[in-house]
Amino acid sequence: MRLFPILMAMFVTILLVSNTVAVKITHVGPFYFDGATILFPIAYIFGDILTEVYGYKRSRIVVWTGFLACMIMSLIYWLVGILPAASDWYQQDAYMAILGQTPRIVVASLIAYLCGEFINAFILAKMKIATKGRFLWTRTIGSTMVGQGVDTVLFVIIAFSGIIPANLLMYMIISNYVFKTAFEILATPLTYAVVGFVKKVDSVDYYDDDTDFSPFRVSFKDLA
Repeated sequence: MRLFPILMAMFVTILLVSNTVAVKITHVGPFYFDGATILFPIAYIFGDILTEVYGYKRSRIVVWTGFLACMIMSLIYWLVGILPAASDWYQQDAYMAILGQTPRIVVASLIAYLCGEFINAFILAKMKIATKGRFLWTRTIGSTMVGQGVDTVLFVIIAFSGIIPANLLMYMIISNYVFKTAFEILATPLTYAVVGFVKKVDSVDYYDDDTDFSPFRVSFKDLA
C-alpha cells in the first residue's frame, strides 16, 4: 500500500483547510455557500478513491483520523485565541473573527463530517459488491449524492439555524448540495483515472464481503 499514506495525508489536509475557510460566506452567480464548498467535494473524491481501492475498513480509519485532526485543529485555534495578545499587536479581533471558531460551528462540522463520510463509504462499498466492481461512476456519484446531502443538511442546520433567515438557510443548503454534486459528476473522469492508477500501483482492489460496517469497529490491523 505505497500510495495509501499519501492519499490519507492529502484527504486530511484538504479536510483541515476546508474547515478553516468555511468561515467565509460567498455569493457567486446563483450559488450562496461557505468557503469550504470549494474544497470539500475534493475530500469526498478522495474518500471515494480510498474506499473503492482499499475498502471500507481502511477508509474507516481515514475518516476517524480526519475527525481527530479536525478536533485538534479546533482546540489549537481556540487555545491560541485565548492567549493574552501583546500590547502592540492589534489583530486579536481579526484572529478571533477568522480562526476563533465558535463551538457551534465546530460541532456542526464534526457531526456532519462523520455522518456524511461514513454514509458515503458505506454506500460505495455496498454498491461495489452489488455491481461486482463494475460501473464505478454509479458508486462515486450515487454515494456522494447521499453522503453530501446528509453532510450539507446537518452542517447548515446545526451551524446556522436561528442565525440566518429560514429562506436563506434553505437556499444555502440547495446551493451547497447542487454545487458539490455537480463537482463530483464533472470530476468522474479524473476519479476513474486516479482509481485505475492507484489499483495498478498498489495491486489492490478490495471488496468488503465480510466487513463489519460499524463505524466504531476500528482496528489498526486493518492497515496491515
